[in-house]
Amino acid sequence: MYDLIVIGSGVAGLGSAVYARRFEMKTLVIGDAEGGTITLTHLVENYPGFKSLSGLELAQNLLGHAKSLGAEFKTARVEKIEQIEDGFRVATQAESFEAKTVILATGTEHRKLEAKGAVEFENKGVSYCATCDAPFYKGKTVALVGGSDSAVKESLIAAEHADKVWILYRGEKLKAEPINLRRLDSKDNIETKCCVNVTEIFGEDKVAGVKLDNGEEIKLEGVFIEIGRIPRSELAKDLSVELNNHGEIKIDRFARTNIPGVFAAGDVTDADWKQAITGVAEGAHAANQAFEFLQTNS
Repeated sequence: MYDLIVIGSGVAGLGSAVYARRFEMKTLVIGDAEGGTITLTHLVENYPGFKSLSGLELAQNLLGHAKSLGAEFKTARVEKIEQIEDGFRVATQAESFEAKTVILATGTEHRKLEAKGAVEFENKGVSYCATCDAPFYKGKTVALVGGSDSAVKESLIAAEHADKVWILYRGEKLKAEPINLRRLDSKDNIETKCCVNVTEIFGEDKVAGVKLDNGEEIKLEGVFIEIGRIPRSELAKDLSVELNNHGEIKIDRFARTNIPGVFAAGDVTDADWKQAITGVAEGAHAANQAFEFLQTNS
């Protein structure tokens, strides 16, 4: 029986693990990818204490810290959580574990583009990760669908390799941090089209172009999609944890859910600002509250 099982090994889960071990809680972290989605981030320049480092480096630092304190790790996908007499049973496909408390730090997944050809051409020119796939488009033309800060950063990565990058956004103006907008303005090979939607991605064996709802057609070889994320809250729902209308886990300022002994942190929650630093802080707060819960209920 563990004191705490953290589900999710992204930055929020790793922050939880560091603090849980500082409180000398027997801690197991279960996640399907150590470090989480930030490992795919090209540069992190807004995490206090580090002027600039890759997302992978930040995740490795947090992971190493948690492991050095004695947190245990399992790489697996959790398929079910259920309440038992003394706490919770957490099951993967291969085995199950028991804990007195649980922290849900399951993060999010990419929102898929609902346009003709988006599914058919996935991994054939359609990608959801410029950091991963932009080098394949050296000297080519690509599009970045989306207008958030993440989308702008993805376009900057794509522009390091492609000859031409189109940013295609349904809104009237891009919603990025000023520093990233300045970087965008300095790039001669990035051009933005606002107030447009991609209606079709076409080609034969691979992507050849996109059609827009204004009647335009753009010939290109790759499409990167960054149009938001969907919370991975299915496990929470099965446990009767309360969700909001967006499927995010509802927490109070103490990272508590409506189920005693169940806490949540990071992008899967209804916190209104989702950053690595806030996710780590929420994870630390959740670990503290799990510790307080055990002190009160033991």
